[in-house]
Amino acid sequence: MIANYTEHGWEIITQRAHGVLAAQIAMQWRKNDRPNRWTETLIAIADHDDAQTELEADDLLTPQGGPVDFSMKKFKQEHCTRLHHFSISKSRYIALLTSMHMVFLHKSEALSNPQVKRFLAGQKQLQKQWMKELGITQKEAGEAYGLLEWCDALSLLLAQHQVPPENRVVEVSPGPDNKQYKLSRNSNGTLTIAPWPFETTSFTLSLESRLLATLKFESCDQFKKELAGAPVVEQVWRLQK
Repeated sequence: MIANYTEHGWEIITQRAHGVLAAQIAMQWRKNDRPNRWTETLIAIADHDDAQTELEADDLLTPQGGPVDFSMKKFKQEHCTRLHHFSISKSRYIALLTSMHMVFLHKSEALSNPQVKRFLAGQKQLQKQWMKELGITQKEAGEAYGLLEWCDALSLLLAQHQVPPENRVVEVSPGPDNKQYKLSRNSNGTLTIAPWPFETTSFTLSLESRLLATLKFESCDQFKKELAGAPVVEQVWRLQK
């Protein structure tokens, strides 16, 4: 989950809600540059962290009783294995992109953790197998994953309120075409990306979050109960060329 500390309490965004936002972004990508397996690409982007279900987890709190932000978490074999099983049950292509994302997220940990190294090595072998079976080149897979990673990065910038004030820019990440895209705020409050990578000249994005007034939780059960009962707030952004 994404846990933003605000003056009103903890703003909680589930991993799956963040994935939905990433898929909304991908839906706007220019048509001529979309991967061939477009529907499966969208599903992979929406479900790239589908194995994280906050209301079923038991590792949601820090030792101080605050919610654990996704950035605090490290590799967990059980979680990654479950994500692998979820993705391969949909399609090899979705499993391929999901596997590439797991490697992207945990490759630095593999340098010092033998368990992570073994798991990622196995994933890389599966990636080669799936690409061969699907008739997909490394370049095609890399471009499709590049779109997933870019949409993931932009979704996180929005969810974490990292859009800078007017006249300042923040880099999103190199896109699938290896261009450096930059996010900024227009004088009218809309957001823009340069260079503009989308099919239409303007559109809206939305994200659901929940606000918890409690700052310190005594147990995961308390946190999950308050999260389940919290009112849903929809954030909306308009992007304009």
